[in-house]
Amino acid sequence: MTITEFLKKLTLDRDYDGQIAHVETVPAREAQYGDLASPIPGVLAGALAETGVERLYSHQVDAIDAIRAGENVVVVTGTASGKTLCYDIPVIGRLLEEPDAKALFLYPTKALAQDQLKGLLRLAELDPELTELIRTGTYDGDTSRHTRRKLRDEANIILSNPDMLHAGILPYHPKWNRFFKDLRYVVIDEIHTYRGIFGSNVGNVIRRLRRVCEHYGSSPQFICSSATIANPQELAESMTGLPVRVVDNDGSPRGKKYFVFWNPPFLDIAQMERRSTNVEGHTLMAKLIADGFQTIAFGRARVVAELIYRYAKDTLRRMRPEYAEKIKPYRGGYLPTERREIERKLFSGELMGVASTNALELGIDVGSLDAAVIVGFPGTIASTWQQAGRAGRASDESVAFLVGYNDPIDQYLMRHGEYFFEQNPENAVIDPENRYILSKHLRAAAFELPLRDADSELFGELTAPITEILEDLGELSDVEGRRYWSSTEHPARQAGLRTISDDTFTIVDAANENTVIGAVDAISAPELVYPEAIYLHEGETYLVRELDTEQKIAYVEKREVDYYTQPVLESSIRIVAPRKEREWAGNRVFFGDATVTWLTSAFKKIKFYQLDSIGWCNLDLAPQHLETGALWFIPDKDVMDEVRAAGLNPVEGLVGIRNIAISVLPLFSMCDRRDIGGIVDSSNTGLPTMFIYDRFEGGLGFAERGFNRIGELLRGSLELVSECGCEDGCPSCVGLPILRPAIHQDPDTGGAWPIPDKESARLLLEKLLARA
Repeated sequence: MTITEFLKKLTLDRDYDGQIAHVETVPAREAQYGDLASPIPGVLAGALAETGVERLYSHQVDAIDAIRAGENVVVVTGTASGKTLCYDIPVIGRLLEEPDAKALFLYPTKALAQDQLKGLLRLAELDPELTELIRTGTYDGDTSRHTRRKLRDEANIILSNPDMLHAGILPYHPKWNRFFKDLRYVVIDEIHTYRGIFGSNVGNVIRRLRRVCEHYGSSPQFICSSATIANPQELAESMTGLPVRVVDNDGSPRGKKYFVFWNPPFLDIAQMERRSTNVEGHTLMAKLIADGFQTIAFGRARVVAELIYRYAKDTLRRMRPEYAEKIKPYRGGYLPTERREIERKLFSGELMGVASTNALELGIDVGSLDAAVIVGFPGTIASTWQQAGRAGRASDESVAFLVGYNDPIDQYLMRHGEYFFEQNPENAVIDPENRYILSKHLRAAAFELPLRDADSELFGELTAPITEILEDLGELSDVEGRRYWSSTEHPARQAGLRTISDDTFTIVDAANENTVIGAVDAISAPELVYPEAIYLHEGETYLVRELDTEQKIAYVEKREVDYYTQPVLESSIRIVAPRKEREWAGNRVFFGDATVTWLTSAFKKIKFYQLDSIGWCNLDLAPQHLETGALWFIPDKDVMDEVRAAGLNPVEGLVGIRNIAISVLPLFSMCDRRDIGGIVDSSNTGLPTMFIYDRFEGGLGFAERGFNRIGELLRGSLELVSECGCEDGCPSCVGLPILRPAIHQDPDTGGAWPIPDKESARLLLEKLLARA
């Protein structure tokens, strides 16, 4: 059966009720090949031929020629286009010429590094000379002490991640002196994932790496790879601090792809409730697998991936029993050995399907699949295309389904399919010179080597003033113009790169000798493994008996039940102390310290396959707090009354402005919009107030820049809402509120925020700016 025949069969099925809202056909593309300026060394060419690579695509040729010429490169091509060979070939070629040369490959996750190691070892094993030449391994938190020492002393290609480079390698660079002296290449894979706070931190780690390399007399080239984003060159140059050439002439072949927007049908005459999106998604997955199409389904949360797996397995037991054991779930929280086994089986074809979170969105090699079912809009255009790109073989047809939830953003896309296909992927924004972030890395840099005046060329113009502050604090000592670290503290260990917690809770099966079955980060634990929760693991139901917050252990036991649970999350913001206050056009604006609080206050029991709650239980868990910086804006009461007099809701307009401002503020603050949050609240001031805060402990200055440039922020917001061509509001203007979601919430159970009224937001902005 072909994909075209499958789609026709769907529309003739008795369950079909007009779910297809839009179909976009992405045409097939022939392979474009090229020839290198100088050939691949014979031993490497022979090994590549054994893997089926006898000719190189045009983008591979351009990238390899540029790397051989000494340029820094970022390769921006589609999923499964052979980006890995763009750096493997020149790196291994250099090792053949210069046996002492070294390379450092950096990946955003340990799982991706492990996957890439397998590919590198497969290539090395094809020829005895390569087997002897390539000495490689992963150096991360899972690596034993003995293996770490062996890799440090003997390896010529080390695969790691920015976190380990930051805290486990650079601070101990004297032990790595031979490696850094001969370091020729640094590969930064999946660079599009390094955005916002995380990317800004990694940009400084890379500058520290360059500084240490210079100390040992080396100056490595940087090779980056990226999914399609709007600004790959800007991102790569901001990340490395160096000029970078873009290679984006994707020469890989692509079969015809159908991109189908699938909208679950209404269940009631009033057209308020729709059929479960998870049920629709799993049904599509099961039908695809039953007809022989290898399929991946993506869910927005762990619970969604588990539900889709459980439902699809049950359905396949009825439709095609032989396939019921050939599907698996895949997500964070599984043990590394479990994940690697699933990856292996999917790659080898032993599995017909996998239900995953975005953990498989990155470039882990699972082979080329026939179909992708994306259950719910992932939140960005770039992520949607990345997930859809998991389906598609070189010449065969493929299909991707986007199944909409019954929430405003998904439903907007279902009604306006053309909107999605007309949009460019988003920008990835970082700011390595953010003064809060930079100060952490200057501390770490001083620990590694004394700071010099010349370091301003690496770290930027804020280096000198921040260094002076660190001297005044007694953390640095000036000796003949060099600033030495003078504290007993280890600065890199105190400064994490990511916004999520490094602490993890272990999940153990108490009824099976406390066997470890999974893990969850400390922030997510109260939302996933609270007492009496149903924890889903490989589709099985486990009852949480106890959450030990001191020992960081969740005790569970297998329990057969016909429901799953969902957290009820409460959040609030409280002003701690204003630091700055001003009047702008008759409105009061503040910046200061604030506490954002959230807790799991209760949970709901949801019957499998249904959306109705069959029970509700209160919880007594400690709240979690984020102490951060926030701006709060109190519109003048007269302006709010004028909007109300026009028959519009001014508070709804303020909510719309909050959503727009979160999209506009990154233009002034050099942050990602996921780095900031917002709340409209009256309990702090007694009046409707818009809060915008940094999503990072202690704040990073994003909200403060919004306070300093409030007029520009509101003018930019008015321009955005006025220029948007929609009538009532859409994800490009007043929609897509960036609130802190329940990370483990099933979107199928509701709770999405409506798109605020566009006209209320526009009129409120016009009246506010008229006074300015």
